[in-house]
Amino acid sequence: MSDDGVDLLRTFRDPLIGLPLSHVWRGAGSAIFLEFGHLTGRTRRDGTLGNPEGEFGLMIEWNWRIEDNSSILCGSWSEESLWAATFDHIRNKTVVEFSVVGRLPEIAVGLSDELFVTSFMTAEGDPAWVLFDRREDVVRTLGVRQGRVEAVTASR
Repeated sequence: MSDDGVDLLRTFRDPLIGLPLSHVWRGAGSAIFLEFGHLTGRTRRDGTLGNPEGEFGLMIEWNWRIEDNSSILCGSWSEESLWAATFDHIRNKTVVEFSVVGRLPEIAVGLSDELFVTSFMTAEGDPAWVLFDRREDVVRTLGVRQGRVEAVTASR
């Protein structure tokens, strides 16, 4: 990764370290969302309550796994009956590491108690993860475009 990419990653990583994984939820298909830090309620367009949003949120569209220090606890191809218990197991753990790994940048989140969440795209295109920084009036995102880590800023 270039020096610019390392600096960019650091601006997202440093405030994440020490935050709790406050909420984990399933999106469409096998997508998962990890919400870090203080949670804010969210209302959908139809007026129903949605999943809360954290100060930071990580979406992994597909192909992910949750590991402990010696094995895979579950992943996007595991029996769905394993998901809820594993999500409960990682909830409220603290972020101790946040990095990208590989030639095409995949995300790796290290949590307290030697637990890890990693992405690993297996289809064509870019790795399918996005980190949202929602601490300000604008939302900054970090993701991969054309094989490179890239940030985008958008208004709420």
